[in-house]
Amino acid sequence: MYQFSYADIQTDAVADAKDREKQILSRSIEMLLKAREKGTDSLDAVNALHFLSRVWTIFVEDLGSADNALPQELRANLISIGLWLLREAEEIRQGRSNNFEGLIEVSQIIHDGIR
Repeated sequence: MYQFSYADIQTDAVADAKDREKQILSRSIEMLLKAREKGTDSLDAVNALHFLSRVWTIFVEDLGSADNALPQELRANLISIGLWLLREAEEIRQGRSNNFEGLIEVSQIIHDGIR
């Protein structure tokens, strides 16, 4: 019979969560790349911006939770980044910007920073 320590299970759960976060960010980046190629008025842009907004709304809510184990300063920085991403996505959606490049670059930096 297998016995696992709580620490082993918790470590696996954190690793799984980080892997899911990276996968979600990878999907968002792929969608943003396609949207950049197709243009701000495309269905690809609508889908990419909607996906990014859903993802970062969830991330910001989680980062703001007292249960989040990340250091407070990192959480605050990530919340600020998330709010910028949400604002920039709305600017694109409203036709006041076409800054897919900024969304892609920042998303890639966050993706690459997950360890």
